[in-house]
Amino acid sequence: MADDVQELSGVKVLVCDAAGPAIATVQDALDLIGATYLGAEAVAVPADRLDDSFFVLSTGFAGEVMQKFVNYHLRLVILGDISRHLEASSALRSLVHESNRGRHIWFLPDTGALAARLAESA
Repeated sequence: MADDVQELSGVKVLVCDAAGPAIATVQDALDLIGATYLGAEAVAVPADRLDDSFFVLSTGFAGEVMQKFVNYHLRLVILGDISRHLEASSALRSLVHESNRGRHIWFLPDTGALAARLAESA
């Protein structure tokens, strides 16, 4: 399956294929943002597509990527199990907790949880 724009709870979401290319640079993130010009308001990225440096906050990669999405007024949703990263970093746990309280960046287990969250925020 290729990256695909799907409507979830009335919101167009670019749902990225788990088998797609790794997101290892800010340019990779900008490429995803560019793909939203197909009409998406959010991008759902499988956690496995993100380079491990995303989850090591001291690299600054997560902050750069998240800021790009905020600047372009797009939601970024990281889908999947990130428990191994959470176990390794209390700072990441705090970031995930605070992000999930907001409206722009979410860490969720799957597209079903995303659809439910979008329905709640409508």
